[in-house]
Amino acid sequence: MVDTAQQNAAVEGVEGGVGLTALLVAAARAIETHRPDSLAQDVYAEHFVLAAPPSARWPVRIEHVPDGNANPLWGRFARYFGLRTRVLDDFLLDAVHAGGVRQVVLLGAGLDSRAFRLDWPPGCVIFEIDREGVLAFKHRVLDGLPATPKAARVALPIDLRADWVGALTDAGFDTTAPSVWLAEGLLFYLPPAAETYLIDTVDRLSAGGSALAYEVKIEKDLSEYRDSTLYTSTKHQLGIDLLNLFDGEQRPDSAGDLESMGWSTSIHTPFDFTRRHGRGPLPEQNDALAGNRWVFARKSRL
Repeated sequence: MVDTAQQNAAVEGVEGGVGLTALLVAAARAIETHRPDSLAQDVYAEHFVLAAPPSARWPVRIEHVPDGNANPLWGRFARYFGLRTRVLDDFLLDAVHAGGVRQVVLLGAGLDSRAFRLDWPPGCVIFEIDREGVLAFKHRVLDGLPATPKAARVALPIDLRADWVGALTDAGFDTTAPSVWLAEGLLFYLPPAAETYLIDTVDRLSAGGSALAYEVKIEKDLSEYRDSTLYTSTKHQLGIDLLNLFDGEQRPDSAGDLESMGWSTSIHTPFDFTRRHGRGPLPEQNDALAGNRWVFARKSRL
């Protein structure tokens, strides 16, 4: 039985700040799941949304939105998150099926349910790293569902500002075996020095044959997009001011750093994948997505 203090801690993990954005992504995944032309399926997402008081009245189907796909938040922005989910799903599955990787590390895992919803090959271990409150909320919701992970799952309730490396290796992560890493919707919120440390640490822990995917913004001044419909609709409809949560300092060239350490990288805009899949956002005026980049890196086996 979960006591009141544990329940409160679980809810506090997603009540505000960056934790609240995890619920935004979950709502977008729920909407995507119910679309007839869905790019990604996440049957757990709506349960997270409905279980948290701040998001309990948010839509989990596009039919619940009065202006439907014309709504900048629940139409275009949610479709962006649906597309991102599909692309990163494909990257991880390619690493384990085609690349033979058996260690998956989700940095800032949030309400990610990939351990439960993707088809992992035998022998895979999914490490999820995030703050205690976020993971406690996730576990409380999943414990109430018929949810069984499809791979060995190790949840590490630790802040990325703490010694997560020690926690990861103590939990059985093998630095001599290849791994695949995911930092989805994470680096926006970190100061440049923290991003550089994270990238350097991933390189240090990664054996040859490892892979990494992450998302960054390349704008020098994010405030130029303060009037973007994506940001204004998120603030007005949900009370989430993303620009106040993002770190506004100029970003490091992490892709360049990885290449100098022996990784090969490819950098894409979200629109590249919209065109590939035939669904998702396309460029528009004053577009807050224009500077988003999805970076995919692989470390040589030599």
